[in-house]
Amino acid sequence: MILTRRLSVPSCAVALATASLFSAGTAEAQSQDPLRLTEPTIVVTAQKEPDTGQKLPVSVTAVTGDTLKAQNLTTLSEAAIFAPNTFFSEFQARKLSFPRFRGISAGAPGNPAITTYVDGVPMMHTNLSSLDLVDVEQVEFVRGGQSALFGRNALGGIMNVSSARPSLNKWTGSLSLPFGNFGTVDSRGTVSGPLSSKAAISLSAGRSQRDGYTVNDITGNDLDTRANNFGKAQLLFVPAANWETRVVISGERARDGDYALMDLGSLRTNPFHAQRDFEGNTQRDILSSAFLVRHEGRRVTLSTTTGIVNWDAKDVTDLDYTPFPAATRSNAEKATQFTQEVRLASAAAAPVKLSSHALLRWQAGLFFFTQGYDQTAVNSYAPFVISPQLPVAVEQTTPSAALDDRGVGVYGHGTVTLRQRLDLSFGARLDNEHKDAVLDSFYTPMIAPPTNVTATRSFSNVAPQTSAAFRVTPDRTVYASFGSGYKAGGFNPASPVGAEAYGEEHSWQMESGVKTTWASGRVLANAAFFYINWSDLQLSVSNPQIPNQFYAINVDSARSTGVEFELIGKGSRDLELFGVFGTTNGRFKDGANASGVNLAGNSLPNAPEYTGTFGARYQHALAQYTVLGRGEVQLVGAYQYDDANTAGQEAYALSNFRGGVQRGPLSVEGWVRNAFDTRYIPIVFAFTGGAPSGFIGEMGRPRTFGVSLGVRF
Repeated sequence: MILTRRLSVPSCAVALATASLFSAGTAEAQSQDPLRLTEPTIVVTAQKEPDTGQKLPVSVTAVTGDTLKAQNLTTLSEAAIFAPNTFFSEFQARKLSFPRFRGISAGAPGNPAITTYVDGVPMMHTNLSSLDLVDVEQVEFVRGGQSALFGRNALGGIMNVSSARPSLNKWTGSLSLPFGNFGTVDSRGTVSGPLSSKAAISLSAGRSQRDGYTVNDITGNDLDTRANNFGKAQLLFVPAANWETRVVISGERARDGDYALMDLGSLRTNPFHAQRDFEGNTQRDILSSAFLVRHEGRRVTLSTTTGIVNWDAKDVTDLDYTPFPAATRSNAEKATQFTQEVRLASAAAAPVKLSSHALLRWQAGLFFFTQGYDQTAVNSYAPFVISPQLPVAVEQTTPSAALDDRGVGVYGHGTVTLRQRLDLSFGARLDNEHKDAVLDSFYTPMIAPPTNVTATRSFSNVAPQTSAAFRVTPDRTVYASFGSGYKAGGFNPASPVGAEAYGEEHSWQMESGVKTTWASGRVLANAAFFYINWSDLQLSVSNPQIPNQFYAINVDSARSTGVEFELIGKGSRDLELFGVFGTTNGRFKDGANASGVNLAGNSLPNAPEYTGTFGARYQHALAQYTVLGRGEVQLVGAYQYDDANTAGQEAYALSNFRGGVQRGPLSVEGWVRNAFDTRYIPIVFAFTGGAPSGFIGEMGRPRTFGVSLGVRF
């Protein structure tokens, strides 16, 4: 079950929604209605400390573990359809996935604007944005600048992934086996239970695989096969009622086929076909660990989170994307990150009493990180490709790069509650980081002089945020917030000479909205309006000197405005309806230019005009069986692929359906995704290597269908 945590509306809609707060019935009357929603209160960590999402002055959509399992949602991008103004432009290969909130996206892979947190540990590179979801209790999509609490890579928001806690009471487990067309198999199993009265363990493992969607017409082979092994182990130790320690270790080993990239014009006339003389592969290995300690004191809560993440990725691919043996590319990346956070907060049951009508809840923390990143990429050119006068094969190494990053952040946040109805909050965070770079490029044989850049830069920022929330009734809140977002500058592993470094990015963001329960408790409805203004926007642009290579630059200023709605309602005892919808109008402002091109007035790339998901869930008990059914339609508005707005994707819709029966611990379901086989191209970028259209891209997932078998105990 999904319970969305927020909606956005323009100013007039906010006024109408606010008026509805006063016309709805009382909470006591709602409790007598047999159609009243009975979903449990969802607790989120959108502001680090656990709290009820409906109370917080922030846009957060929580997708529960039950929804993830019921829908077989295995990645963040699949779960994101339930959050408005959330869009992933991603390759089919797991390595490259770029989340975008409200038009905001990463300007450089190593410097994301939206960070994925797994059990409190940040994944500090875009290559880790989309992970396999196994044994997950909840996923939160927190939209809007969160730099006042989370720092440098939360300008657009964060994604929180929380692992399910091991059971201290009894042994439980589950096993699911979806299989379908394209040779799809996705087996997942979890077991959890107590080791003693104070310790519990959980173990999860799985494997997913499928054949390719795209055929290489030269060889007849599937080009983009996918296979992934994954697992997670967790230990919970509770030595006393107010002490808790958790250790979570997880890993993935993806062995995928090649990228299915092809000329944009060819994709539109002949989808899911490519012509390659060379078939490559993509690989990604991740091993991460989180060590969490929490002590609930009478007045103060202490929390610590220690994280270590090691990952490496390798890919080999055709670089010209043609049947001709012109060029190939081999790329290897690896990184190790260490993070440590220590946080103190007022105990949930013991806020500071400022007066008889004023209470203070507070938190303060210290965050430290180090990250080492290495990349080696080699472009191999056949004779005469670089020059008609060069009859030998040439290897171009660009880059051979080593980037080291370390930083520290200090933050504080306080909320004063007046007469139990008005919350006034203020927070700020100071971040400082230091970056070192060694960047080399050279040819073999040496047909041009090598280049070397050894540089150091430091960045500092203070990010404030303030908000006000007024509870008209316990179930109806009006709020507004204002704050800043921040991304540090950095270094491009490879770029034209003189563009090796890029500067900081800053934003100011405002939003206002309402969070309500109405219609005698049958409906939960949230709405909000947002405005974002940012300067020195970091934009990823194509390197004109090297095919299929990108680097980050600053392009002055941009702005984004929009609205968001979230709704869930009970149509009957067995029927539930839900919907989310958001609009984004993101554009470059006067003075913005990239590589000499004036971008003023252009739409931000990969920012759909709207996103939405509407659907229904049906569950009916019949004798010893339970009949299950669910369907939703995902809407994606038109958007531009590039900053110059020379190519784009038209609006499209995807329909997904599931239905089956459950008896006791056993279940059987049939499912279909993209039921009407809609053709769309979610990711496209400029290609300076000779594509006739000037762009290459990948097709979106075609219609897939199958059967899922499940058992729980």
